[in-house]
Amino acid sequence: MKSRIAILFAAASTFAIAHAAAAPAGEGVEAHLAAAKAAAAFDFTGTLARVCIAPATGPGRDVAPPPPPARDTWFTEPAKVFDNLYFVGTKIHSSWALTTSDGIILIDTLYDYASDEAIAGGLKKLGLDPNNVKYVIISHAHGDHVGGAKMMQDRFHSRLVMTGLDWDSIEKSQNQYPKGKPKRDIVATDGQKIMLGDGSVTLITTPGHTPGTLSFIFQVKDNGRPLTVAYSGGTAFNFVNDVPHFDIYINSQRKLADAAAKAGATILMANHSEFDEAVTKIKLMAARKPGEPHPFEIGREAMARYFKVTDECAQVARMKLQ
Repeated sequence: MKSRIAILFAAASTFAIAHAAAAPAGEGVEAHLAAAKAAAAFDFTGTLARVCIAPATGPGRDVAPPPPPARDTWFTEPAKVFDNLYFVGTKIHSSWALTTSDGIILIDTLYDYASDEAIAGGLKKLGLDPNNVKYVIISHAHGDHVGGAKMMQDRFHSRLVMTGLDWDSIEKSQNQYPKGKPKRDIVATDGQKIMLGDGSVTLITTPGHTPGTLSFIFQVKDNGRPLTVAYSGGTAFNFVNDVPHFDIYINSQRKLADAAAKAGATILMANHSEFDEAVTKIKLMAARKPGEPHPFEIGREAMARYFKVTDECAQVARMKLQ
């Protein structure tokens, strides 16, 4: 029986054939790089730098996490960003609390060293009770996003949501969870809705960054005005760098771009500030005047350009392999 990864490879094969380079590799690389730069403009320079200029290559190893860095390198104050969405992340990694009429849905949980102060402490600073976090949705099983999952499960009895493939990776790890692993809980499926009170988050499987990466579509309100968010769950190329894996990644970026367009999303969020500039945009909110657009509201055209950047940069890396 084929494994799920093998099935994903097979599904990507037609893409690989259709996009085989017809021109010399150098010309193709330069064309895709130019397209990525044009799409990025001045809006997505962090993403361009991370996945085109100096991309990560290859998967991480199953090793113990490094010692916690100095607090001043990661700590930033929590913030209310929309009527029903709160930032409880760090300068580098994001965690978001979506409030509903029946509790809180938390998205991503940072590194273990930051999760207690940034998430539990941050919620309390914002007047929210971490005991009301009913669901925690993890975009993917890397330590900088799943580190606080065990704390949320053990201390606040939150239900954890992750894909089966990423639950598998946690269970197989021998070294990455020295303080213990979160227990397998809700296994996410493509198109599933995590519903709580008057709020919900739609899960979209976007394998690539990890085999089970999840992205999300959900709604926020800006002074009562509903807006739709597309949350990209995995961006960098720290997976096995071969053509089939890049085909999977590219297909996922196109899948999320299509879902964002169909949902009318005008807000891009990711789990690293280098991709969506969350920390900078939060600071800009202090200078926002009545009637001005929200700093996070970039519009549909810019949303499409963001996914053009990740698509084209992945094609650059893919072509270099050939």
